[in-house]
Amino acid sequence: MSLNLEQYVSEFSAQNINGEHLLQLDGSKLKALGMTSSQDRAIIKKKLKEMKVSLEKARKAQEKMEKQREKLRKKEQEQLQRKLKKTDKSSSDATEGTNEQ
Repeated sequence: MSLNLEQYVSEFSAQNINGEHLLQLDGSKLKALGMTSSQDRAIIKKKLKEMKVSLEKARKAQEKMEKQREKLRKKEQEQLQRKLKKTDKSSSDATEGTNEQ
């Protein structure tokens, strides 16, 4: 409707075209849905392309965030292990000192 193509809404609804299905449509499928105007198909295809690019950017950003979180988790784990080793070494050194006396 924001593209001024509301005349196709009823057919898209009747065919259960949702967001996921919409992204799968090409020129011939649009034509089969009753979109006879090549200009209208071009408008939809352009918008779909923009949406796919946008989705891909969002997916890549999400992957990047997940990698950063994983990297931070590993770093925190390594720091914790170093602390534990240091604590273990300190207590074992203290135990050895007590045993020597």
